[in-house]
Amino acid sequence: MGNSLRKEKNYSYIEVGEGTPIVVLHGLMGGLSNFEAVKHFFSHKGYKVIIPELPIYTMSLLKTNVKSFAKYLHDFIEFKGLKEVILLGNSLGGHIGLYHTKLYPEKVKGLIITGSSGLYESAMGSGYTKRSDYEVIKKKAQDVFYDPEVATKDIVDEVYATVNDRNKLVKTLAIAKSAIRHNMAKDLPKMDTPTCIIWGKNDNVTPPEVAEEFHELLPDSDLYWIDKCGHAAMMEHPDEFNKILDAWLTKREF
Repeated sequence: MGNSLRKEKNYSYIEVGEGTPIVVLHGLMGGLSNFEAVKHFFSHKGYKVIIPELPIYTMSLLKTNVKSFAKYLHDFIEFKGLKEVILLGNSLGGHIGLYHTKLYPEKVKGLIITGSSGLYESAMGSGYTKRSDYEVIKKKAQDVFYDPEVATKDIVDEVYATVNDRNKLVKTLAIAKSAIRHNMAKDLPKMDTPTCIIWGKNDNVTPPEVAEEFHELLPDSDLYWIDKCGHAAMMEHPDEFNKILDAWLTKREF
């Protein structure tokens, strides 16, 4: 991914650039490399971009939930000695960012969510009954994107390996249940952190009406759309994603 993974204490992360910290949170099946374009662009724009590996498959089953991940993120931010951070999360990462902001609002000066869970889950962990069928998993991976070609063989292989690892599958299902349990509809109106919502108009996982509901419920939010785009805008349209985010950060004077 261009920059080597640092390993310190219980944490593995990538860190590049200097300036205001942007902490990037990957999704359930998402690797750190999904944010390659974000990392490159913003580390050259006066930001310190930090991408931690979230302990999605390494926590005990009892702690495999959104709240525990949010607390892990808090501990990581404390470990790094960061004061006020900007959080950027995709899918489950967006949900973790939102939950962390609910618990520790004083730590977060800005929040960016894209394809985030937290209001609506199209059963993230379902549909794996035929998990040994590579073609079924390939189709499921392709459905995440507007353009199925974005789901490279490497991405499909990684998803296939994950769902065919019994330990990981059990935890994937636990996270899916936790995401439903930690619905944030009642919390969002009390959260006044400036929030940038960037959404694919063709997102099948968290459909466009989810973005509209986030925008309606969050008191200080801006909503931006990317056309011909699925669940991972920063991968499918990296240049447009970065342009939107850069303009928002400038507008908000971050």
